[in-house]
Amino acid sequence: MRVELYNLTFESPGVSFYLWSAWRCSALEHRLFEAVKSIPNVEFEPAPDELRLHLTEARAWKQALTAITRVLKGWQEEARDSSGEERRLWRWLVEADTDDHGYDHTGERASIWAFLRLSLERGNPDEAEKSEDIDLNGFGARIWGSDEGEGH
Repeated sequence: MRVELYNLTFESPGVSFYLWSAWRCSALEHRLFEAVKSIPNVEFEPAPDELRLHLTEARAWKQALTAITRVLKGWQEEARDSSGEERRLWRWLVEADTDDHGYDHTGERASIWAFLRLSLERGNPDEAEKSEDIDLNGFGARIWGSDEGEGH
């Protein structure tokens, strides 16, 4: 499956979305997860302390990115509709780690991880701008390496 993430292209057997410690996640993280869960041909897998969604089709990946973008744009619009003194931004953080044998720090085959970071900029012309970054630690995506994904 071809996975494209904003001009980065990967060949992968699949992508998994995670909601870690769902009872501690923010409402926004739950909305993101539910948006991906509503896509056709997504396999849902509950686990004791996390929820997983598995995608194995490029079309489902594109739909997932579109659904996530819609949720985040709605979150941005909420700030514009309220006081107008808050500006909301978001971006993907992409990371991976591997040793010289192709395994990550936990001993699993290396893969690419994508997380979301939110930025809140508050202030008005009379005061200095205040900025805050918030990592959505409860929601993330894993782009599986070429030898994985089948057993999730």
